Amino acid sequence: MAVVRSPIHFALLERCMSSYVAQRNGHAASAEELAPLAFGGYAHFTAMQVRGGRVRGLDLHLERLRSASVELFGRALPDDRVRACLRAALQAGPADLSLTATVYPPTGGFTVTGASSEPELLVRTGPAASGPRGPLTLAVVEYERVLPAVKHVGEIAKTYFPRQAVRQGFDDAAFVDRRGRLSEGSIWNLAFWDGAAVVWPEAEMLSGTTMGIVRRQLDRLGVPQRVQEVTLADLPALAGAVVMNSWTPGVPVRRIGSVSLPEASSFVQVLHRAYQVEPLTPL
Repeated sequence: MAVVRSPIHFALLERCMSSYVAQRNGHAASAEELAPLAFGGYAHFTAMQVRGGRVRGLDLHLERLRSASVELFGRALPDDRVRACLRAALQAGPADLSLTATVYPPTGGFTVTGASSEPELLVRTGPAASGPRGPLTLAVVEYERVLPAVKHVGEIAKTYFPRQAVRQGFDDAAFVDRRGRLSEGSIWNLAFWDGAAVVWPEAEMLSGTTMGIVRRQLDRLGVPQRVQEVTLADLPALAGAVVMNSWTPGVPVRRIGSVSLPEASSFVQVLHRAYQVEPLTPL
């Protein structure tokens, strides 16, 4: 049976769609400007959740963009210019939204020319997100990211392996390195609980901004935490596990590979409390 849409419905839909933007260097991006990016893979980004026009961990997002730009391009955009572009993107949208800021070279990828050119900034907004409720099951995949400390766009594995995991009956994937150490999830950081302290895995990985927020607030709250190597053989002795990213400070994980884990609701609550303590900062 066909669904009849009223003129009011279409007006609301159009208004909703027009609330989100894609801007290049603080101005609306044209199709001609965006088209080359569809074929480029040399860029990095940060993703954040905006609430009431403000974000948590703004300093961590700016540092991520700055350090990654220096690594990839040898230079970085000034923080004040980045913040001005972020504010320009927020003006067209609602107070709560998702925002992704991508830094890329004007010459595109697949070329060694243009190394001295100043990078450009693409800002895209969309509906606010809060992540899945969980608990999740994670397939185990041996994989090590190239330039793991950089949140770059060349991440086919972070889509390929989760799709393979779903076909196998899991919700997502967790990565182990060649030494058998758990490092991170497909688009997540991993964190574990031993019943008294938060355990962060020791391996080459991307340190997430939410991870950074939680770690510094756990320190301020006096919650014990440590960094150690975590293998599949270590999991049965742990009291819980979560994944976290810009959507959420903690989604419970009930199984990694063939190893089941307690949901540890108190652990999840501690992480969410630490995240909420972080102040929201205006852009």
